[in-house]
Amino acid sequence: MTSQLSPSAQESATVPTPRRRTVVLAAAATAALVPIAALGAEAAHAATGATGATEDAPSFLHGVASGDPLPDGVLLWTRVTPTAAAVPGSGAGPAVAVGWEVAEDKAFSLIVASGTVTASAAGDHTVKADVRGLRPQTAYWYRFTAGAAVSPAGRTRTAPAATTAPAGVRFGVVSCANWESGYFSAYRHLAARADLDAVLHLGDYIYEYKSGGYPEAKYVVRQHEPLHEILTLADYRTRHGKYKTDPDLQALHQAHPVIAIWDDHEIANDTWSGGAENHDPATEGSFAARAAAARQAYFEWMPVRTSTEGTVYRRLRFGTLADLHLLDLRTFRSQQAGIGSGAVDDPERSITGRAQLDWLKAGLAGSQATWKLVGTSVMISPVAFGSLPAHLLGPLTELLGLPAGGLAVNVDQWDGYTDDRRELLGHLTDRSVRNTVFLTGDIHMAWANDVPVTAATYPWSRSAGVEFVVTSVTSDNIDDLLHVPADTASLVAETAIKAANRHVKWLDMDAHGYGVLDVTAERSQMDYYVVSDKRRQDATAAWARSYRTLNGTQKVERADRPVR
Repeated sequence: MTSQLSPSAQESATVPTPRRRTVVLAAAATAALVPIAALGAEAAHAATGATGATEDAPSFLHGVASGDPLPDGVLLWTRVTPTAAAVPGSGAGPAVAVGWEVAEDKAFSLIVASGTVTASAAGDHTVKADVRGLRPQTAYWYRFTAGAAVSPAGRTRTAPAATTAPAGVRFGVVSCANWESGYFSAYRHLAARADLDAVLHLGDYIYEYKSGGYPEAKYVVRQHEPLHEILTLADYRTRHGKYKTDPDLQALHQAHPVIAIWDDHEIANDTWSGGAENHDPATEGSFAARAAAARQAYFEWMPVRTSTEGTVYRRLRFGTLADLHLLDLRTFRSQQAGIGSGAVDDPERSITGRAQLDWLKAGLAGSQATWKLVGTSVMISPVAFGSLPAHLLGPLTELLGLPAGGLAVNVDQWDGYTDDRRELLGHLTDRSVRNTVFLTGDIHMAWANDVPVTAATYPWSRSAGVEFVVTSVTSDNIDDLLHVPADTASLVAETAIKAANRHVKWLDMDAHGYGVLDVTAERSQMDYYVVSDKRRQDATAAWARSYRTLNGTQKVERADRPVR
């Protein structure tokens, strides 16, 4: 299948047709934004105008968003609630004409593009407008209208022109936001920054569990909607809709374009191409039907282009400074291997699928950009877990999905698909591909790693790149699972893991927060920020650590201060 994007702006993937096609229908509008840089959660909520819809008048209740910036355009998103009964997943409500406009100024006195889209129940009254004809590396304001309703105005930004060399690009980086585990204050703090070109969301944007399934009911901060585990298209639409009532999530989307990929929880835990750890066909029906429903709802509710139908792997470019290769590590992967079975090394098993791996290798080798950024939802660095105290084995096995009798590798990560990793890292070294930076979420911890070609002989073996892993926005990590203060029990585990894995330069198993990746011609630096308490809406944020890789080194080193 071919990309919907200009070949000069974005290189699309070509993949086998998924077993069940996902049809993404465009539809309508939602609440727009105001400058929210200094707004707290309550003020941001009030600014969205998120009040109830009347029976006969449309309203915008779920925020506005933009995504996938190009040099000449950006994707705009919103949802309209045409009547009070037309809630997400209801299938109710009439079709509505939704207007959109893009301006060079907040007052909308200099409108540069406009159009109309029809929103209907077939697409859950969501809308996408793929706007083109804009200027590179430029900030724009946008808004939507439906009848007399006018959304607040969102702010977005286009990418640098393909042939220019920008002085730098800067991304917020997040993953793993479980509604029931806490509040999304990390999003609020990123929304308050005026210096970001985009925010990269590395997956687990929503969670599929029933209320009280994760975490336990007694630790739930706020309840999911619906309360049961989501299985149907209506369920996934309802859950997405609930997430987009969060004022901090709305603030993030209103302030910055978001570049998103999925991981497993957008569908089901430990998803693979034919099933998932927590999907039982005997009681929950066809997994193919469930996955198709989840993907349809995702494309309806997220500011993501369907550049290749049914998947999220794609490539975005930021001038000659950086190419961003975004991976889909769920749709095409083989089932996870059993620990100790030897299947982790089976060359017939894949985490990427053949077409995606070939696409990635070709894109990395052919890139003329200074930096090759790879958005991978699960960790690519090899990690051996061993010699840990018994009281830490329990929470680690629960967190990482490993056998309780002792751990060797996390088979849901690239460690469970070693032939794909060997081929990719070998390709990087054989083709002398320099400055590859893997950007990762999933594991609810922060890491800064070299990525060794052969971990057993590191540091004498070559490093093929570096990896920066961001912790979760709210999803449980070690201190949450043990219900102990941060930086107590985890310090033992962190020390043991770093001792057994010399390529791991830093590891924080306790914090929640976000990263800020700053890329210049000289270096790529990840600044790690932590929030004070995920259970408080007014949580503060503080800088924790910074690590960087210098141009040409393929190694991580500590930086003594954040970029801002």
